[in-house]
Amino acid sequence: MSFFDLPQELRTLRGAPVNRLSDDEFFELCQLNPDLRLERTAQHDIMFRSPAGSDSSECSIESQGQLWLWNRQTRLGHVYESSAGFTLPDTSVRSPDAAWLSQAAWEKLTPEQRRKFPPVCPEFMLEVKSPSDKLTDLQAKMQEYLANGMQLGFLLDVEAETAYVYRPGQPLETVQGYDQELSGEPVLQGFRLDLRPLRRAS
Repeated sequence: MSFFDLPQELRTLRGAPVNRLSDDEFFELCQLNPDLRLERTAQHDIMFRSPAGSDSSECSIESQGQLWLWNRQTRLGHVYESSAGFTLPDTSVRSPDAAWLSQAAWEKLTPEQRRKFPPVCPEFMLEVKSPSDKLTDLQAKMQEYLANGMQLGFLLDVEAETAYVYRPGQPLETVQGYDQELSGEPVLQGFRLDLRPLRRAS
């Protein structure tokens, strides 16, 4: 068993020396260790994220590509992939598989903030479940995103051909079958995520 096969709770650093790291110190730690995918919880514990499998990576890039193309055409905001970190209002630092930030929200950030982990919650965030991920952990993460101000979220369980759609103040929407599209309205005006390219060959 490799380190990344361990449960997430065993891939988390805790304790005062870790928890006392400032935002700048945590950013520097991430820059000095670019091969590690690090996130930080609201309690300032540091989590090691496992590398994605090839199927999960392909599905992530497909989803990112559709989002990027829509944004390129509409120019309504900014699209980010999984290497971008965001400091959420609860002080956690998260790196969703894909994220979108409106132009209005982006303009409120200073150039210095944009160079690091900006203190903002993207309006849209997307996560793709990897084989090593627990669905319950990802569902908890999506609820955390909602609590921090996310306006729309997609959680994709590609193996099960199931998608979960999160909107504030609304019941969780479960979409079964990848022969359809997910609507980004009203947050992503005119965007529809086509799930058909995400289907895996049997």
